Amino acid sequence: MEEVPREAPQETQEVPRSRATDAAAQALVTVDSPDSMRELGRRIAGLLRPGDLVLLTGELGAGKTTLTRGLGEGLGVRGAVTSPTFVIARVHPPLGDGPPLVHVDAYRLGGGLDEMEDLDLDVSLPESVVVVEWGDGKVEELSDDRLHVVIARAVGHEEVLDDVREVSVHGVGARWADGAGLEELSGVLSE
Repeated sequence: MEEVPREAPQETQEVPRSRATDAAAQALVTVDSPDSMRELGRRIAGLLRPGDLVLLTGELGAGKTTLTRGLGEGLGVRGAVTSPTFVIARVHPPLGDGPPLVHVDAYRLGGGLDEMEDLDLDVSLPESVVVVEWGDGKVEELSDDRLHVVIARAVGHEEVLDDVREVSVHGVGARWADGAGLEELSGVLSE
């Protein structure tokens, strides 16, 4: 199998705004370690339900897959959550009554929703929680309601802030219009 070299996608650090969003539908969280990032994922999972679409944005190594591991733990799904970079998507069935987790890495996909049609995300979405890394500009058409999570490295002295991330969790659409508990996420998560 031939490996396709990665090209850095155009990243959008700004969170898209929608007419259906407001300040109540956003949380700002500072995490200081991979364990704290997983804990944030577990907390976000407590707010999710079948049909939710989550878009993760951040540079390589920012913590997108680590956050998704926490989502998987919080949702109680089977299997280790690892980066689906080379398989594009992984489905993690629930261990109990919760929804499956569909974890997609759109890094190598250059096109929009047309290129992702083969993944049948629109079929999976109603009964699953679908998490798409590198999904900005590619999968928004799947749902008017979605959660954008933008992970950025904290700016400062690298030795002190290497693991520190600033995470913006922003709800878009009617599902998140009242905040749906996002405000409870705000603050600092520390190991």
